[in-house]
Amino acid sequence: MAKSVGPSYQEIIKGVEQRQFAPVYLLMGEESYYIDKISDAIASTVLTEEEQGFNQMVIYCTRDTDVTNIITAAKRYPMMSEFQVVIVKEAQNLLKIDELSDYVTNPSRSTILVICHKNGNVDKRKKLVAAIQKNGVVYESQKLKDSALPGFIEGYLKPKGVTIDTNASMMMADHIGADLNRMVGELDKLIIALPKGESKITADLVEENIGISKEFNNWELRSAIIQKDIFKANRIIAYFESNPKANPPVATVAIIFSLFASMMQAYYAPEKTEYGLMQHLGMGSWQVKDLMIAMKNYTARKTMEVIAKLRETDTKLKGIEKGSASDGEIMKELIFFILH
Repeated sequence: MAKSVGPSYQEIIKGVEQRQFAPVYLLMGEESYYIDKISDAIASTVLTEEEQGFNQMVIYCTRDTDVTNIITAAKRYPMMSEFQVVIVKEAQNLLKIDELSDYVTNPSRSTILVICHKNGNVDKRKKLVAAIQKNGVVYESQKLKDSALPGFIEGYLKPKGVTIDTNASMMMADHIGADLNRMVGELDKLIIALPKGESKITADLVEENIGISKEFNNWELRSAIIQKDIFKANRIIAYFESNPKANPPVATVAIIFSLFASMMQAYYAPEKTEYGLMQHLGMGSWQVKDLMIAMKNYTARKTMEVIAKLRETDTKLKGIEKGSASDGEIMKELIFFILH
């Protein structure tokens, strides 16, 4: 789940549902999904549909937007309603955002001002952030780590009465990554595609509807490396070479690097039992079980050598000291090095 410098996402949503509103919300960060979810929850909860016509305003900011206009809107009184809602979208475009400080230092109690600042944070040293922390809510939405994506997928599907098998979940995480807005769009597509009477998303369903091969993907390559299955790994890497656009080698290297970096951490864990590794690495049971299998096939020394090779490969794929080798040849060399 995305982190916050103040209340968590769940706490903010719970407060909105219980109609415990703050006069100002600053929603900022790299992950736009949670910013949109909170903003939408406020927009749909505070006012009735009848009240929204007169008392809800959305301001889309450009570099020419005058902060004074936002302050003027926030200082208006609601018409035949307890509150008015002013939602400021794309606040990252405001050149003088700190000029909102005077208003948020003493905000109107009949206005709920929501500032949506995407693609990064407002400088926390600014007076604006400190003032909102004192009088409202500051939420920092951070990109999810790849290891957290399966949990996000399961958490999104559970309230809808849908489950997903591990292979299908990892295929989605690998193919889509941490773009959560795109992820939920694709998950909704899969929910619609479920056969009548079924509630479990399978690898076959993902392959048919999302266009990801259930046999030839980064998740299956990772599994082959963990098991040290040379034949399977070579088949997958050959498939990747023939389909480079669908399987970018830099993304493959990143996934393999994450595996071996976690293994290196595991080798330094004070307790190498499943529970000990779960606590040390902050991972789920199935992830730790994968690492324990991999550690039987790769020594700590080999793990360090693979990490060095992965760094070298990443550099070559980015055009540095690449020579005449193709990306496919570089990846085949990497897989050979890892497995031998």
